[in-house]
Amino acid sequence: MAGGGALSAEQKKDLMNRLARVEGQLRGVQKLIAMAETPSDCDAVAQQMSAARKALDRSFVQLLAGAIVTQTGNAENLDDAQARAAHLAAMLDKFA
Repeated sequence: MAGGGALSAEQKKDLMNRLARVEGQLRGVQKLIAMAETPSDCDAVAQQMSAARKALDRSFVQLLAGAIVTQTGNAENLDDAQARAAHLAAMLDKFA
């Protein structure tokens, strides 16, 4: 497989911003856990954990979608594009 970046600069910036938001959500979850005193507090923690997990899942989808666009777009020919797409499909199967 030929060279070429996995993601464009804009895709990287976008993904880094998403992950920074997830990181902030997780810090918020940690604070909620530290302050939890009643069962309803646990509901709030669970809700925020679910939101953070979904945001991380969306970041994963964005990573793969960006890689598909960039990697197949940078392919030298159809065989190279198919090989890159197969690699990304294998990643999706392995990690999703």
